[in-house]
Amino acid sequence: MEQKQEQLINGRVFKEQEENRYQKLLELEKEHYDVYGRNWQRNYNSSTLNQEFNNKDKEQLEKLAHKAKTDQIKIAGRLMTKRAMGKNSIFADLQDQYGRFQIYLNTNNLNHKEFNLFADYGDIGDFFGIEGQIMRTKTGELTVKVLKLVMLAKALRPLPDKWHGIKNIEDRYRHRYLDLIINHEVKDVFIKRTAIINALREYFNQQGYLEVETPILQDIYGGATAKPFVTFHNALNTNFYLRIATELHLKRLIVGGFEGVYEIGRLFRNEGISPKHNPEFTTVEAYIAYQDINFLFPLIENTIKYIINKVNKNLTITAKKVTNDAIEEVSLDFSKPWKRIKMIDAIKQVDDKKFTQEFNKIVHLIEQYDKNDNEKLVVKQKAQAYKLAVALAKKYQIKVDKHHTGVGHIINLFFEHFVEETLVEPTFIYHYPVEISPLAKLSKDSVNFTDRLELFINGREYANAYSELNNPIQQYQRFQEQVAEKAQGNDEAASEIDIDYVTALEYGMPPTAGLGIGIDRLVMLITGQDSIKDVLFFPQLKKINN
Repeated sequence: MEQKQEQLINGRVFKEQEENRYQKLLELEKEHYDVYGRNWQRNYNSSTLNQEFNNKDKEQLEKLAHKAKTDQIKIAGRLMTKRAMGKNSIFADLQDQYGRFQIYLNTNNLNHKEFNLFADYGDIGDFFGIEGQIMRTKTGELTVKVLKLVMLAKALRPLPDKWHGIKNIEDRYRHRYLDLIINHEVKDVFIKRTAIINALREYFNQQGYLEVETPILQDIYGGATAKPFVTFHNALNTNFYLRIATELHLKRLIVGGFEGVYEIGRLFRNEGISPKHNPEFTTVEAYIAYQDINFLFPLIENTIKYIINKVNKNLTITAKKVTNDAIEEVSLDFSKPWKRIKMIDAIKQVDDKKFTQEFNKIVHLIEQYDKNDNEKLVVKQKAQAYKLAVALAKKYQIKVDKHHTGVGHIINLFFEHFVEETLVEPTFIYHYPVEISPLAKLSKDSVNFTDRLELFINGREYANAYSELNNPIQQYQRFQEQVAEKAQGNDEAASEIDIDYVTALEYGMPPTAGLGIGIDRLVMLITGQDSIKDVLFFPQLKKINN
C-alpha cells in the first residue's frame, strides 16, 4: 500500500488529519461561509448557566423555555466532544473559560444547513456560537437545545488525546495554550495567581501605600546581587541592563517625599533555571518611611496571612516536603505565631556536636571583636575567626569561593548548608552578616550584623527585608566593597557604584523599612505546585528546531 505523504500547504507541513480539516475549511470558504466569524454576543457562560438553572428540574425548565422563545440562551465555546445519536441528533460538549456545558442538536429544531455544518464540518477544537433553550435530558443533565448555530473559528490541528494528554512535561510549558485547553486544573492555578496578586495589592492599598512604576531598563544595575541581562540602546548609544531589583529607584521616591510606596513587577536575572528559579520572575517590593525591622516582622506576616485567607478561605496549607529523596506532605498552619530566630542561633542548633563546638569558637571571637575598640586586635581576631570558619567549611565540604573574604560570608554558607531546608513552619531568620547585606542598616548592638530578615517556609525563602541603610557615607563604602568583590571573582556583585543613588541619600532619606516578597514562590506555595514553571504561563525554555 502506498503511504500517504505529508502535504505542504501555504508553507506549512500538514499531516493527513490536518489536511482533512484544511479541505473542510476550503469547502466552507467556497460556499462563502465566514469560517472565522466576527463576534458573538453571549448572555451566559458555563458558570452563569449552571448557577441560574442547575437547581431547576425538567418541568421548570420546560416552562422557562416556553416563556422565553424570544429571549434565548446565547453561549459559545470550543467543541470538546461530539456524539451522534442516529442521523438526526447530536450531543456535544463545548468548553469556555469556566468549564463545560452540553448542547443538543436535532433536525426538528435546527435547519438542515446549520445541522450539517456541525455534523459534517465540525471538528474537535472548533469554536461555535450557540443560541437555544435550556432543558434537561432523560438522564437529568443540564443541556442547551440548539436553535441557531454559527462556526466562529476552525481548528486546523487536532487537540491532544483527552485520555493521554500531553505526555512530555516540557511540551506542556512549550505549548501552554494546549495545556490550558486540556487541563482545567492548570487554568485554576493561574486564576488563583491573579487572585493572589489582587489580594496583595488590596492589602497594601489598605495600608495607604502608593503603587508606582520604575524603569525596567537601567544604565546601572543594583539593589541585589545577581547577573544582569545586557541590551543596547541605539538612540543613547550605550549599554543598558534589565533590572535585577526595583529597590534603588523606589528608595529614591522615599527621598523625594513619598512615605509608603510599592511596586509589583518583573525582575530579570541572567542565572540558572531550576524548579525554584526562572530568569524572569515577579516580586513586590515596598518601602515605608519612619519604620525599621521591628515594623517589618508583622507587616510581612499579616500580608501573607491576608493573601492566604483571601484565596484559600483558611490559614492551613498542605505542602510537599522532600526529605532523604522521599516526598512527604506537611501541613502548614499560618495562624500560629511565626518563629523569629537570629541566624547565629539557628546555626547553633545544628544537630552535630563537633560542628557546634567549632562554630561556637568562631562566634566567641566575633563577640569579642564586635565590642573591641582596639583596631589592631580587631584585625587579628577577625583573621583568626575567618581562618577557623574556612577550616570548618572545608571539613564539611562546603565550597568557599575566592570572594568569600569575610567570616560573614561563611556564616551564611553554614546557614544554607545546615539550616535552610529544615525550616518548615513559617520562620523569620534575622541578624544577617554585613558582608551579604550591602543595603541594610547595622544592628544597634553590632558592627558586623545588620537589621535584616528573611522569611523561610518549607525550606524556601519567601521574603527579604531590612532597615534600610540611609547613611550615604556607609552606603558608598558598602558599594566600594561590592565592586571589590566583583574584582575578586563574584560575577553577581555590582560592577560600578550607583553614584546618583548615593547623591540621593546625601539629600537625606528618613529611616525606612523595606521588603521584597517573591510572588511566584508564594503562588507555588498557595496552589501546591512543585516547580516555578507551573505558575508561569510561559517559562523560559531552551529553543528547539521546529
